[in-house]
Amino acid sequence: MIILKIGGSIITNKDSQREVDTSSLKRIASEIKSSLNNSDKKLIIVHGAGSFGHPIAKEYQIGEHFNPSQYPQKRIGFCKTQNAVKELNMHICEAFIQEDLPIISIPASSFMTATNKRITEGNLKFFTKYLDEGFIPVIYGDVVLDSEVGICVISGDQLIQYLAVNLKADRVILGTDVDGVYNKNPKTHDDAIFFDKFTSLEDLDTFEGTTNVDVTGGMVGKIKELLYLADLGIESKIINAEVEDNIFKVLENKEVKGTVISRGN
Repeated sequence: MIILKIGGSIITNKDSQREVDTSSLKRIASEIKSSLNNSDKKLIIVHGAGSFGHPIAKEYQIGEHFNPSQYPQKRIGFCKTQNAVKELNMHICEAFIQEDLPIISIPASSFMTATNKRITEGNLKFFTKYLDEGFIPVIYGDVVLDSEVGICVISGDQLIQYLAVNLKADRVILGTDVDGVYNKNPKTHDDAIFFDKFTSLEDLDTFEGTTNVDVTGGMVGKIKELLYLADLGIESKIINAEVEDNIFKVLENKEVKGTVISRGN
């Protein structure tokens, strides 16, 4: 079983709220289709919220403690955020269905809850059933009810960890807009150092920033989630999904430049 995360920065336009990058989406769907042809791979797709969900979540400070009198407004923020990420998911599912991929959307907000912004409940029987029937479940960064802070954002990266642990994934792949993990943003720093492997949180001491700072934790948040998986023997790889054929190659277990997250030597 493979879990593939498609970062929101790949499929949405960061400079324009709620705009889909249709060309990237079509290419990625085509690469996935090519890999799954005549294959018995089981695949789960997780996608980020990109410019659809993050601005609204920030505006309404979803996940921050609030007074009971603020709940009516917080509920509206919750609904707006959920509606926005569902809209993005609809675009993604439509593009994948056009490639004859048997996509089934399973929103986290429909069956998951959290405590202090960490998933604590989520019955995955639907995932198992759909996988067994040959479908490709799709889940995405979403808002859920939280027993401590009322409501919160659950990132795609946290979903990856939860799914990988509970469904015993064989591999985890994260498609981002850079080649992997750097000590600083390679788009703005020519001297950024690339990590071909990440084995410890101590490596974070070399960071001067992240390539994607958002309400869900950015690159540092991704690494922390994946190192937990590494402790359980589940290896992950962060690659550049903007490079043509990278998704296809990594699904085929072919060589692709990227950062491996593993506790091994």
